[in-house]
Amino acid sequence: MEKVKLDLEKYAAISRQAAAEGCVLLRNEKQALPIKKGEKVSVFGRIQFDYYKSGTGSGGLVNTEYVVGILDALKLNDELDLNQELIDTYEEWLEDNPFDHGEGWAQEPWTQKEMPVSTELAQKSAADSDLAVVILGRTAGEDKDNSATKGSYLLTDTEEEMLASVCEAFDRVAVVLNVGNIIDMKWVDKYQPEAVLYAWHGGMEGGNGTVDVLTGKVNPSGKLSDTIAVDISDYPSMDDFGNKDTLIYKEDIYVGYRYFETAAKDRVIYPFGYGLSYTEFEIDILSFKEGEDSLTVELEVKNTGDLAGKEVVQVYAAKPLGKLGKAARTLEAFAKTNLLEPGQSQKLSLSFRKEQLASYDDSGITGHKSSYVMEAGEYKIYAGSDVRKAELAGSFEIETLELIKELKEACAPVESFKRLKVDSDGRMTEEEVPERTIDLDQRIAVKRPEAIPYTGDQGIKLKDVYQEKASLEDFIAQLSDEDLACLMRGEGMNSPRVTPGTAGAFGGVSENLTDFGIPAACCADGPSGIRMDCGTTAFSLPNGTSLACTFNLDLVAKLFDLMGQELLANHIETILGPGMNIHRTPLNGRNFEYFSEDPLLTGKMAAAQLRAMNKYKVTGTIKHYVANNQEAHRHDVNSVVSERALREIYMKGFEIAVKEGEAASIMSTYGGLNGIWTAGNYDLLTTILREEWGFDGIVMTDWWARINEEGEKARKGNTIPMVRAQNDLYMVCENPEENSCDDNTLKGLAEGKITRGELQRNAANILKFILDSAVMERKLSGTGEEAAAKESIEEPTNVMEYYDLTEVDAIDLSDVNTAKGESVVFGIIRDERGIYKLKLELKASGGEVAQVPVSLFINNKLDSTITINGTGEWQTVEKEITLWSKNNYIKLYFAQSGMELGRMTFEFEKEIESN
Repeated sequence: MEKVKLDLEKYAAISRQAAAEGCVLLRNEKQALPIKKGEKVSVFGRIQFDYYKSGTGSGGLVNTEYVVGILDALKLNDELDLNQELIDTYEEWLEDNPFDHGEGWAQEPWTQKEMPVSTELAQKSAADSDLAVVILGRTAGEDKDNSATKGSYLLTDTEEEMLASVCEAFDRVAVVLNVGNIIDMKWVDKYQPEAVLYAWHGGMEGGNGTVDVLTGKVNPSGKLSDTIAVDISDYPSMDDFGNKDTLIYKEDIYVGYRYFETAAKDRVIYPFGYGLSYTEFEIDILSFKEGEDSLTVELEVKNTGDLAGKEVVQVYAAKPLGKLGKAARTLEAFAKTNLLEPGQSQKLSLSFRKEQLASYDDSGITGHKSSYVMEAGEYKIYAGSDVRKAELAGSFEIETLELIKELKEACAPVESFKRLKVDSDGRMTEEEVPERTIDLDQRIAVKRPEAIPYTGDQGIKLKDVYQEKASLEDFIAQLSDEDLACLMRGEGMNSPRVTPGTAGAFGGVSENLTDFGIPAACCADGPSGIRMDCGTTAFSLPNGTSLACTFNLDLVAKLFDLMGQELLANHIETILGPGMNIHRTPLNGRNFEYFSEDPLLTGKMAAAQLRAMNKYKVTGTIKHYVANNQEAHRHDVNSVVSERALREIYMKGFEIAVKEGEAASIMSTYGGLNGIWTAGNYDLLTTILREEWGFDGIVMTDWWARINEEGEKARKGNTIPMVRAQNDLYMVCENPEENSCDDNTLKGLAEGKITRGELQRNAANILKFILDSAVMERKLSGTGEEAAAKESIEEPTNVMEYYDLTEVDAIDLSDVNTAKGESVVFGIIRDERGIYKLKLELKASGGEVAQVPVSLFINNKLDSTITINGTGEWQTVEKEITLWSKNNYIKLYFAQSGMELGRMTFEFEKEIESN
């Protein structure tokens, strides 16, 4: 592998550019923006001091060296003057109103308490400033959906009062939205701010990118990846959002703009693909060409304004309604221009395959059940700057129905419901959804693979397969049933086998497996940066929605080329992302991780990321496959979706990522799909994913997922259906060798519910992934300086001392450097889950009035700060701590010099039950 060296300055610059190009300007009356050189700005909104770089949960837990917020970037701009008196007022208020992080997982509030802005304060600020910038913030995330309430999707009363006061006092007001996904926008008409900019969650360079747009250094070119409706109730998917057990996808294929452009155009404030610029563009359609298999639209984009800028061109199709019914518009292609100077033009040629226009018939109404077809009639192609402004580019006619691809019925619903459908006269009506007709058990039975005869250890190591000295089949033949069962168990979190602080290890997770030469591959949470819970820092990128709004595949590829280098540097084979679920509603807590309401945009963005990372023999694990569109009750909710909606909307992005991005790793969801939880859903993971799409990689569960036999309740450890379905890895176990997750794989094998051939098939998937990954080259290169992956950074980050509490009585810390600003991190491996008494010997110098602190972090979270006086006498401090995970991290941070450490011990006190 070619040696690489991660260029952090380049990383920051491209991330900053991506954050800027993702900003979407929705309003700019009287050219309120950009802010002009020398102008004085009053900044309102408390989130100016606490910029949201990302949402919460596993997708947001990236430790960074720095985060540049919007106020930070404004302060760094020496061409602007800020209202310092107003900043001082906020800082004084914040002393009594600190940031509320919440208590525990998924407890951070959607918004922070806002400082009231009186009429007097607004008027005083206006008298001393040229314009006001109001920054509003929102967050949400894993296990915490948004809510259609004040402080989440809606503005709070205090925010409304602030907008009223500021908009009344100032002639120019720009509102900046530091949010993870769209929010209610009725307030724009109510208060009439001159400018509105969605800045999203832009990662650690997000503030710089946003201010680049505010000041005109970068001309806004972002476009909405979602439709913003008048009211949350206008989204047809909202009827059952938040349900505890069942979500009925009655809107079917009519998601986002597919619904609004078809049936509710009057309920849209800002359409899909919309976004303003500081300049003007003219889009001329030059030609439309129909080839045998493809369609091409050629355009010329001219900058007719006064400033340099970029424009996005979007191509849509309007298909004949036929018997199936179709959405009024579907996105088929898009492209972004280069930076065009005033008067400059660029020609673009956008092509796509005709078969992309096909619709899936899940009922047989066209005479071709379970097939993609193109019905007879006129197909119109439109091109323009958004779904509303797209003009007719050309059309072609199909005289009789064309069968595009005949497939198998798969993942059909097993319960009846009525779904939306457009009739041949254009009216939105309802129809009964087609239900399953195939015998799934029979399908599984006839597809079971033959077992490779067991040979026992023949001395073949995995490196022999890598070096083509032996076949993978002969290698697998050596593995016992116990080895095969263990190979399917991931280890984590925070496995000491791999990079510290990461989500899991898989592959060589037992003594036997490592003896066969199988290395442990590493996966880390993402998707917008590497999560390492031991405190190791990484780069935090703009989040999924922000990147989608760039509509710039080349830029996203450049960014994830650097992500690939960073993964390689940190010895991580796959980051758990990109997130690819459709924005079915604006309230999904993880929308910030996901791209869009549109499957084509979603798939293209993911494919660009994957292709860029794959160059370094690292990759992304695309997730969550499929229909993870609600965080509440995510372990228990069964999504009831038609075959057509699955194939045209919810699976389509994954299909693009597999076929165009060469995806090698996929994560299933926590929940159910049409009665079968996805981690054990055979048709989802084998019939469609592997047989239809040709996927050749691994599928892993989400962490501690539940799995069911159809008709039964899903539960952890139920790996029998997982093995059958070809979900290769159960993530994660504390001790795979001892089957600490208590899975029933070997029991199922003994009872004939699964076969050795199925275990071997899944093992082959895992081993092929490892053979194609950087971990195999690292293993063969050894741990010396010549290992290519270690050349990518100055210091490898995967070296850490671990202490097994069953083997050591005490940890000697006497040699630790306790100078001011220093820290020490080490791992501890506990035996029993429970409450422990931690004892730490320490002393400090400096006199009796000296106060010398040390901060104790457990698994990257501050537990406490211990402060002692400088008496010079040894003291023993005792703390009660809870150790849930087998592998844990202890960090000690020294804010002052003058402390000495002795021994640290851990004494088990009592067991706690896992929830």
